[in-house]
Amino acid sequence: MPGPVHKLVIIAAADGILLQSSPLRNQRSSVGVQISYRTNSITPLGEDQTDSNKSTQTLEAHGIVGLFTVASSSYLISISSRQQVAQIRGKSVYVITGVNIVPLSSQSDANKAIELSNASSKKAANRVSAGLASDSDASEDDNEVAEHDQASNTEDDDPTIPHTPEAGKSEASASQGADEKSSSVVQDVIGRKGQYGRFAEKWFSKKGWSVERRRMQGMSEADSEESGNNNRKAPGIENTVAGEDSPDTPTKVPDKHDQREEIKEAQADPSAVADNLTPKLLKTTKMLLSSHSFYFSYDHDITRRLGTSQTKNSDVPLHKLVDPLFFWNRHLASSFIDAAQHSFVLPLMQGFVGQRAFTVNTESEDPGQMVAAARENIGEIIELQNNASSAKEFRASPETRDFLITLVSRRSTLRPGLRYLRRGIDSEGNTANYVETEQILSEPSWRPSARIYSFTQVRGSIPLYFTQSPYSFKPVPVLQHSYEANHAAFRRHFTNFINTYSNVQVVLLVDKQGVEAKIGEEYEKHTNELNNESGINGIKLSFEWFDFHNICRGMKFENVSILMDSIGSIISEFGTTVEKDGKIQRGQSGALRTNCMDCLDRTNVVQSACGQRSLEEQLKSEGITLSLQADTSTQWFNTLWADNGDAISKQYSSTAALKGDYTRTRKRDYRGAINDFGLTLSRYFNNIVNDYFSQAVIDFLLGNVTDRVFSEYEADMMSGDPAMSMRKVRQSAIDTSSKIVIADQDEDFLGGWTLLCPKDPNTLRTFPFEEIVLLLTNTAIYAVRFDWNMEKVAGFERVELKSIVGIMKGIYITSTLAAAQTDEERNVGFVVRYRPGQKDVARINTRSLSTAVAPRKEEFDEARRNREGGGRAEAERDGADNEENQHDEALGDLHKKMTSACNVEGSSALTDLAADTKSKTNPKDIDKSIEFKTLAFKALPADSSFASVNRDGSEGHDLTEKQMVKTVCEEIAKAMGGDALGGKRVVTREGLVKETRGIVEEGDIISLAEARKSTGLLEQLGHSLKKLVWA
Repeated sequence: MPGPVHKLVIIAAADGILLQSSPLRNQRSSVGVQISYRTNSITPLGEDQTDSNKSTQTLEAHGIVGLFTVASSSYLISISSRQQVAQIRGKSVYVITGVNIVPLSSQSDANKAIELSNASSKKAANRVSAGLASDSDASEDDNEVAEHDQASNTEDDDPTIPHTPEAGKSEASASQGADEKSSSVVQDVIGRKGQYGRFAEKWFSKKGWSVERRRMQGMSEADSEESGNNNRKAPGIENTVAGEDSPDTPTKVPDKHDQREEIKEAQADPSAVADNLTPKLLKTTKMLLSSHSFYFSYDHDITRRLGTSQTKNSDVPLHKLVDPLFFWNRHLASSFIDAAQHSFVLPLMQGFVGQRAFTVNTESEDPGQMVAAARENIGEIIELQNNASSAKEFRASPETRDFLITLVSRRSTLRPGLRYLRRGIDSEGNTANYVETEQILSEPSWRPSARIYSFTQVRGSIPLYFTQSPYSFKPVPVLQHSYEANHAAFRRHFTNFINTYSNVQVVLLVDKQGVEAKIGEEYEKHTNELNNESGINGIKLSFEWFDFHNICRGMKFENVSILMDSIGSIISEFGTTVEKDGKIQRGQSGALRTNCMDCLDRTNVVQSACGQRSLEEQLKSEGITLSLQADTSTQWFNTLWADNGDAISKQYSSTAALKGDYTRTRKRDYRGAINDFGLTLSRYFNNIVNDYFSQAVIDFLLGNVTDRVFSEYEADMMSGDPAMSMRKVRQSAIDTSSKIVIADQDEDFLGGWTLLCPKDPNTLRTFPFEEIVLLLTNTAIYAVRFDWNMEKVAGFERVELKSIVGIMKGIYITSTLAAAQTDEERNVGFVVRYRPGQKDVARINTRSLSTAVAPRKEEFDEARRNREGGGRAEAERDGADNEENQHDEALGDLHKKMTSACNVEGSSALTDLAADTKSKTNPKDIDKSIEFKTLAFKALPADSSFASVNRDGSEGHDLTEKQMVKTVCEEIAKAMGGDALGGKRVVTREGLVKETRGIVEEGDIISLAEARKSTGLLEQLGHSLKKLVWA
């Protein structure tokens, strides 16, 4: 089977996009496929289809990255420019320097994207021919030209970003809008809102703040723009924006029922949110893939190190041979893989590939003067290899020998992402910023009879659960989850590591003093415990803690030699992999695992020192004694490792590596320190501004999340961590809570759920909402406050089922700042109303002997002053009777305050429920009826990356939010021995027929209108400012 196509043309035909490969040398035929518009189905291309489209405008490409679908639109990503960076065994290795993105919506949209891409490429070529740019940076100029064109066009006409089709808008209207484009500076800013932030429109456009008000009412921004552009109201909506009446439409004031129906009709679809962010998604995707970070080879597997590569079989496509751990576009290329179009699947690897050539003077007796010459220019290196391999007979020079050093770094696709958003470990044992780096020593000819050496080492985040805030220059590591959970993931990580590399030497570079010390101590503690457990398969971990900053204080990085002296014997013991005549003569028996906090700057300095030591030992095996540390002409080796460190650093922190001056020159001065300070500031800015959306894009392109992630991003301006198995975490929380809080062995555990709950008790809308565990037994419900970081119960409240007087379920909208937060189908919950009973308990975990919950002193004093010996509320609070009596007396007044607050919030349904319950109460019990308390619960998003867990442990996305709330309420009603909604006719003892009243009632907890009223101006302004920066 032929390998991936080296070159192809993209044609926008009537029925779909045609991909036609250009035949290689000695090939008479070519392959082609058609990607249908809208359906994205991929079918083989017939010869008649190719001939009929010869006159159509085409776009050349060097390969296909893949295709993806966001909302209702699909896009094809192709490689527009590449640059050769190495040649391994005669096979070229390239880095992607530019990509094109073509929409798959229609022929006109595709043709427009092709035309604009060709225009940008032509401008870049003209600049190169005019001497304004070199071949090596032509791709960068291409990006600059594209950005220049973007500045002079609207967002939809951006040549670097394909046209985003708008639902319901014809091509004619779209072109008309383009013709009416004004040259006004203000309108130009609005047109470039993809660059300046979409919410700049509100500051300059008359309709800007009207758009925001419509969004606060639950209407999508797309609906608002369409309404404004076409000068008409959305279907079924009239005069929904105050002060924006149409002159041709009479003012109509809708009643409450009509208004709710209108809002439901205009409710924002999550796909509309994704559509709004699509230009930013496409721009970020183009920037990510064009960042000189993705490497590929048409004929060589660069994802596997020496000794693990599979034998190339002509019948097996390349994408089936590569290591899945480093196959970055596997998800994007899945459509071609599923369609068996293997020629269009080109595996990409993120990381680094670099080469250097050097000549050794074998007659020199001075180890510091052995290198006679070195080549750093890739063109010269490739020419050297071609000349050496084309020689008919190898002739060894008695005075000199040529060598080639190749450095390949491979970033893992598991737990990928950016600096402070991906730290530590996940439940499967995968760590953030996990990079395998292989240093290969060979002759330029790659002749089989010559030895090829390979030395592999690894970097990766500390294999524990921890986070760090991106809003601090020196963030404190915060450990998460229980010790047992950390140790299980820790063991799983090193099990995978030893199964891959046979043995391990851990090198820890964090500080032994200050904020980093605690996590270093935890790392050492888990290592010792694992070794006490006989290690992994009888292999114990070697652990070396080198306090880099302290030992190398004063920029004396040469003190790294102290570490080399300590672990040098281990490096020698592990050895290197050696291949000769196509066979592995010796394999590397272990790998160094080095990390600091970020696995960037300190790690790169140490890894380069280890690579230097290994290279010296390999050359010694060839009879050459070389001291790279003493040799003043080793700039070629230092720059190779410095380039590697910069590449990995840019992929993880968006800046070059710190301490790069020492890695390049082995010298450190004040200029390097000043440069590091500037890079630190750049990292800080990226951490708090750019990284959240970029992280969402990375997860989306890898297939870790759906386009729902963009709705979540718009709501919170943040992105979560889908690698964390929330299903397991939540189920574990339910199991842990049930074991701790259910003290009575006679209670039968019926079920558990994870829900959102207001932070303060007896409230409906206090931020932030907390994720809690709700447990149900045959006699009570338990609202458990759970410490998710430490996986411990922080506190709980027990309410007996017989104390519950009613349950209200319905719409529960707590914010109107984003479209997803105003969806009445997804924002639902329920409120349990109860009267504290004698066996109701509330406890908090104070990590001491005292666990009783007492009211805050000011509330207690106020309640005691307001009440003059009122009735005793029935509650038990873990203490003596005297203290209980005073506490229970305060409950009545506290409840009065909450009842008043609920009425202010407009929860009329809850007020009606209280009134109905009070009307059925005996007059002598009226004082007790005012002592009702409430527990409010809101369903977690059902189809997000943090899907809730059902009581059987299955994924929560099997149930919608409404179904989840209905299930929980029905289970509670069933446990109470009643009917959820009632409506049954029963016969009393007196023979009278009576219709039962259900325990669960339906009604708005907080309706959209009520939530809109309670959303303050400062809250709206703060969210808009965040969007101005982040979106």
